[in-house]
Amino acid sequence: MVSIEDVTAAHARIAPYIHKTPVMRSERLDNIVGCNLFFKCENLQKAGAFKSRGAVNAVFSLPEKRAKNGVATHSSGNHGAALARAAQLRGISSYIVVPNDAKQVKKSAILAYGAEIIECEPTLKAREDTLERVVLDTGAHFVHPYDDDLIIAGQGTAALELLAQVDELDSLVVPVGGGGLLAGSAIVAHPAIKIYAAEPEMADDAYRSFKTGKLVTQHIPRTICDGLQTTVGIRNFVIMRDKVSDVLLVSEQEVIDAMRLLWTRLKQVVEPSSAVTLAAVLRNQEAFSGKRVGLILTGGNVDPDNLPFRSSI
Repeated sequence: MVSIEDVTAAHARIAPYIHKTPVMRSERLDNIVGCNLFFKCENLQKAGAFKSRGAVNAVFSLPEKRAKNGVATHSSGNHGAALARAAQLRGISSYIVVPNDAKQVKKSAILAYGAEIIECEPTLKAREDTLERVVLDTGAHFVHPYDDDLIIAGQGTAALELLAQVDELDSLVVPVGGGGLLAGSAIVAHPAIKIYAAEPEMADDAYRSFKTGKLVTQHIPRTICDGLQTTVGIRNFVIMRDKVSDVLLVSEQEVIDAMRLLWTRLKQVVEPSSAVTLAAVLRNQEAFSGKRVGLILTGGNVDPDNLPFRSSI
């Protein structure tokens, strides 16, 4: 299992290539939910998301022999852009398998960092099959989007920073898709801090896995939270089962309402996948009443012409 020492080492390794993102507050939001909220703004991170942390850690940990043919992965967007950027920083090639329904803003970001995009059907099997062919053709090293020790350690640096920036948190709320950020956050959190995963009802594999103790490996998500559509990784599930207090579900409308609140009160435009954290606190206010709550806003790569709350502005 990844240790806190692995996360600390990752933080030192990636420090020259990432932002130490700010923690923001909103008195109005505190009053609405009845607790003290501390937002770790990874939407302001390099490449627009926390994924830069894990990608840089993974790429710069590779020995030259494994890095020389480049790196490859499959991604709905943010991990792909982050890996492409990390590869560009190291001066190696990158190959990103992307579902053909991925957001154009995310595909454009991947291309901007010099990667080659290979499109496939929007299923996990198609992504994995296409990636296998790419790796065979190029000899590139596969960097898993979330089920990888180096990725988990890198993603955990966001919570490591947050805990250094804010004293005495009672709870930490983290979105869960593949579970890399959740696992990394749980590793660095003090045992007294309750870790909550936030997940859309329309992509509830982590919730079902957590409640039954049996990892769900196949499901069909129907959510606007495109960054949370993957199933939880095996490594990540082991950590989640051991260290996470609960998985909190939210509706699609609750996500949209939270996005709008973050824009109007915090002045931050975030992805739906980020807004699940605030949505989870809003829905479960009794669990957080009077507490000091950290929330990780994971990304800000949204199309400004296609915001789900634009019609209500």
